[in-house]
Amino acid sequence: MTIEKIELMVKKLKTRKSKNIIYLIVMCFVIAVFAFRFYVVAQEQNRAVFNIMRNNITNGTPVKVLEVQETKGVLYEPLNIKNNRAYVSESRLNLFKPGQSLGDCKIISVSHRIDLDSGMYLIRTKGCTDGLKYAQNEQNGFYVPISAISGNQLYVASDNTAHIREIVVVARDLQNALVKSGLQNGDIVILSNVQQNQKIRIVK
Repeated sequence: MTIEKIELMVKKLKTRKSKNIIYLIVMCFVIAVFAFRFYVVAQEQNRAVFNIMRNNITNGTPVKVLEVQETKGVLYEPLNIKNNRAYVSESRLNLFKPGQSLGDCKIISVSHRIDLDSGMYLIRTKGCTDGLKYAQNEQNGFYVPISAISGNQLYVASDNTAHIREIVVVARDLQNALVKSGLQNGDIVILSNVQQNQKIRIVK
């Protein structure tokens, strides 16, 4: 390529029309880059947030449930024993009775007279080593995990919707509560965190 041709090409590039074409090409490229970036960000947001929310609204929030049946179950009440003696408050006194199993030992007497030194009630045991034991209380009723209960309410599932149910809890331990009224055989108790009238989807 001769010097004359190169000089001619440079002159052409310096013309106003050529400059406008170059500017247009550069601007189109910049706009395309920004448009592609916004598209990628929007797609990421849709996958990370919006689609999950939309799915829950459309199909219902996934929840774990328990179908309850009235049955004879067991609650475990802790009792700290030393020298085959234990002391409990008046509010817990009715949870213990003579002959009640403590695993490898048992209760032989429950005093209904307050001990003036401790301000509590004495329970005597037989064959127990020192330490924490658990008295087994067998009763009929509906046994529900305490995590599903708030105060005197829980949620049940009906027609793929969460509904508040008023209940009466008569006893509980560290894991379960004994419900005496408010539930019926076959009720589906929701174990997950939900709200009234929330659309749900039961997870098997």
